Amino acid sequence: MPAIPEKALQPDPRRWKALIFIAIAQLMVVLDATIVNIALPSAQTDLGISDANKQWVITAYSLAFGGLLLFGGRISDLFGRKNAFIVGLLGFAAASAIGGAAVNTGMLLGARALQGAFGALLAPAALSLLAVLFTDAKERAKAFGVYGAIAGAGAAVGLILGGVLTEFLNWRWTLFVNIAFAVVAAVGAYMVVHEPEGSRNPNRLDIPGVVLSTLGLVSLVYGFTVAAEDGWSSTKTISLLVASVVLLAAFVFYEARAKAPLLPLRVISDRNRGGVYLSLGIAIIGMFGLFLFLTFYLQNILGYSAMKSGFAFLPMVAGMIVGSTQIGARLMLRVPPRMLMAPGFLLASVGMLILTQIKTEPNYLGIVLPGLVLMGLGMGSAFMPAMSMATHGVQPRDSGIASAMVNTSQQVGGSIGTALLNTIAASATTSWIASNAASAGKLGKVGFVNEAAVHGFSVAIWWAFGALVLAALIAAVLINTGVPGSEDRGVSLEDELAEGLPIPVIAH
Repeated sequence: MPAIPEKALQPDPRRWKALIFIAIAQLMVVLDATIVNIALPSAQTDLGISDANKQWVITAYSLAFGGLLLFGGRISDLFGRKNAFIVGLLGFAAASAIGGAAVNTGMLLGARALQGAFGALLAPAALSLLAVLFTDAKERAKAFGVYGAIAGAGAAVGLILGGVLTEFLNWRWTLFVNIAFAVVAAVGAYMVVHEPEGSRNPNRLDIPGVVLSTLGLVSLVYGFTVAAEDGWSSTKTISLLVASVVLLAAFVFYEARAKAPLLPLRVISDRNRGGVYLSLGIAIIGMFGLFLFLTFYLQNILGYSAMKSGFAFLPMVAGMIVGSTQIGARLMLRVPPRMLMAPGFLLASVGMLILTQIKTEPNYLGIVLPGLVLMGLGMGSAFMPAMSMATHGVQPRDSGIASAMVNTSQQVGGSIGTALLNTIAASATTSWIASNAASAGKLGKVGFVNEAAVHGFSVAIWWAFGALVLAALIAAVLINTGVPGSEDRGVSLEDELAEGLPIPVIAH
C-alpha cells in the first residue's frame, strides 16, 4: 500500500473556521422548527389559511424533514458532505424566500415542504462534517460542545426570534431571516470547509431502501400528527401507524440482505450508538412537551405576548450553552459519556419536576425560572456527548447516515412528544372538568377554564418528567464505552480491508 503523505495526516488548519459556518447552518435548521410557530396566527390571518389547513404549515416541514433524513444522509456519503451541505443551504434559502413571499396557502405549504426536504440534506451533512473534521479527542469535545449547545438551544432561540420578528416586522421575516443564515454559511463553507480524502461511500444508491424508509417515516410522523388532531382511536391514526410499522419492518428486513444498504445495520446495532439514538429520542419527547405546554401556559394563561413568552425561555438557552460548553465539553475527556448523559437527563427531569407545580397564579421566579435553568443545564450536558457518540467509532463512509439517525431520532421523538403529551393533557383537562363541575360558579368561567387547562398541562409535564428519567436509565444501562480518546477510533484497518474499501485519510 502506498505511503500516506505526511501533510494529509495533519488536521485541517481551517477546521475551526469551518465549525463557525457549520454551527450557523445547524442553528438555522433547528430554530426553523419553532420560529414559525409563533408567527402562525399572523400568517393565517394574512393569507386566509383555514383552521383545517393551518397545521400543515408545521406538518409539511416535519413530514419532508423526517421522511427524507436517511436519504439525505446517504446522499452526503455518496456525493460528498461539503457538496450536500452547500446544496442544502442554497435550497433552504430559496425555499425560505418562496415561503416569505407566499401569496396563498398552497405556495406557503409547498415552500415549507421544500424547506424540510433541503433540511433533510443539510442536517446530516453538517454533523458528519464535524465527525470527519474533528477526530482528536480534545478538539472533538470542544467542537461538539458548540454543536450540542446549538442543537439543544436552537428551538428555544426560534421561539424568541419568532416573537421579535413577528412583533416588530411581520410573519414573513421568520422565513426571510433564513436567507441571511444560509448565504453566510454557504459562502463560508465553500471557502474553508475541506472534506478529508477517501471518506465517501462509492456504493450505488439503495432505491428500495429509500422508498421504504421514506414512506415508513412519513407514515410514522404523520400518524402521530393526526393522533394529536383526531385522537388515537381514529381509523386514520391507526392506519398510518400500522402502515409505518409494516413499512419500517420491511425496510429493516430488506436492509439486512441488501448488498449496498441505505442504512447499514452495523450503524444502529452498535450498543453505544443505539443507546444514544434511543435515549436522545425519548428525551426529546419530554423536551418538546416543555416547549408545547409552557408556551401555551405563558401566553394563554399568564397573558404574555409572543415576544415576552419567547424571552421567558432565555434562561434555558443560557443553561444549555453553559451545560454543553462548560460542563459537557470539560468533563467529556475525563468521564465516560454515560456519566454525563444519564446525570444530565436526570438533572433536566428535576427541572421538569419543578415545572409540574405551575398554577394559574403567576410565579415565574419561583417555578418557571428554576425549572428552565435546570432543564437547560441538564439537556446541555447530555446533548454534547450524545452528539459526539452518535458518530463515534463509525466508519467515515457511514458518517452521513449515522448523523441522519441522530436527526431522525429527534424528529420522531418530537412528533411522538407533541401528539402523545397533547392527548394526555386534553384527557386530563376533560377529567378535571367532569370532577370539578361544582366549583365552576366559585371560580368563574375564565378561572374554571384556566384551572382545567393548567391541570392538563401539569399532568402532561409529569409524563415528560417520566420520559427524561427513562432516557437517563437507558443511557446508563446501554452506553458502556469508556472515556473518549482512551481507545482507537473504533474501526480497525482489518475491518476496512476485509470489505475491500479504500482507507480514508483522517487526521487523528
